[in-house]
Amino acid sequence: MKLPIRTVAVTLLAIASLANGKDYDRVNGSVNIADNEIAGTAETVNGSISLGTNARAESLETVNGRIELREGAQASSAETVNGSITLNERARISGDAEVVNGSVTLRRGSEVGGGVESVNGDLELIQAVVLGSLETVSGDITVGANSRVEGGIVVRKPTTSSWWNSSSRPPRIEIGPNATVVGKLKFEREVELLVSDSAKIGAVEGATVKRFSGENP
Repeated sequence: MKLPIRTVAVTLLAIASLANGKDYDRVNGSVNIADNEIAGTAETVNGSISLGTNARAESLETVNGRIELREGAQASSAETVNGSITLNERARISGDAEVVNGSVTLRRGSEVGGGVESVNGDLELIQAVVLGSLETVSGDITVGANSRVEGGIVVRKPTTSSWWNSSSRPPRIEIGPNATVVGKLKFEREVELLVSDSAKIGAVEGATVKRFSGENP
């Protein structure tokens, strides 16, 4: 099906505008992208990145800082070491969201088009969607009520040489009421797997499902 010429033109203009957005590159400082701004890449060390309401950007990367996408903001990817990633309502990352030593929180109506990965931080979906997989080594995972994960869940086995291998408590994996996890739930280490009676999940490998009723286990 052919798109109308006007639609194609508007789409190409939007892509060109995004590609020509201002790049941010800082050391020892935070990056604050204004509401409705169209930016390029944003990179910093020892600072946080904030993408304003309905703003757009390409990749967001920081070391020793958090990343926050405010309501309706969009980015192509987000990556931080020693920090968290938060997507507020209706925010979207088209690619991956990756964290080392930090958590990832997806609030109501937000979406990640790729995967969400954390080494030793918690992953939480609050009525949100992830089209890829959820992956962690030692963090807890909460797929909240009415959330959806298309690419399954993986909990990796810590390696003996990993400096983050300090947690002896099994990760807690909770799949809430009316949540859906498509694909395999694969666990390479011991976990506590709690699944609502109304949730739908794929095949489980390496763990025993404990069902619960009501809003919480």
